[in-house]
Amino acid sequence: MPVFLLTDALKFPPPVLAEPDGLLAVGGDLSVERLLMAYSMGIFPWYCDGDPILWWSPDPRLLLFPHEFKVSRSLNQTIRKGTFTVTFDTAFEEVINRCSAVCRKGGSGTWITGDMIRAYVSLHEAGYAHSVEARADGQLAGGLYGVALGGMFCGESMFSDRSNASKAALAGLVQKAKEWGLLFIDCQMTTPHLVSLGAQETPRKIFMELLTKALGMPATSGNWGGKKS
Repeated sequence: MPVFLLTDALKFPPPVLAEPDGLLAVGGDLSVERLLMAYSMGIFPWYCDGDPILWWSPDPRLLLFPHEFKVSRSLNQTIRKGTFTVTFDTAFEEVINRCSAVCRKGGSGTWITGDMIRAYVSLHEAGYAHSVEARADGQLAGGLYGVALGGMFCGESMFSDRSNASKAALAGLVQKAKEWGLLFIDCQMTTPHLVSLGAQETPRKIFMELLTKALGMPATSGNWGGKKS
């Protein structure tokens, strides 16, 4: 399949046309409107500094269904002890900047460029991107961020400065996902770490059916601040 070159027009090719590795298109921009369109089609940006914007839609897709989340013995002990307080949308910019300092999907260095940070901050200000923070003694110890549309949360990245901090943040998100009736958390690319937490590889056909169902559910947009686990 060819990799499509995007123009200024606000549109994407169908995800089924993606390369075997998931690469679908190159170019375009990171406007709020384009990002929302991308996520609603099962597409997300992932690229490095110095590269053009690359858009992906892998098959299979890694999904975490809230009731399939696996809590290890050590994480369960951490949660029971109340080691971390989990909050939502209280430090979005700090979380994404901390993620940018340590994370890259599948490699070393960072894939969260300055342009990506600015784009997702704009998505956050528009009520679509959210952060989950794990705090110990009031200090940020770990967290994650992603995009919420309808009945799904698209996870982008996480960081942890203390053992189990990012997992505690994810556990807090999973608990809220159950309360809010979210269908799934989109983990995008397969990693052994996420599989160990219960995420499952899902064929594109099934993912797209779930995506359509999720988009028809009540929105969870808006500020999640004040919510606490």
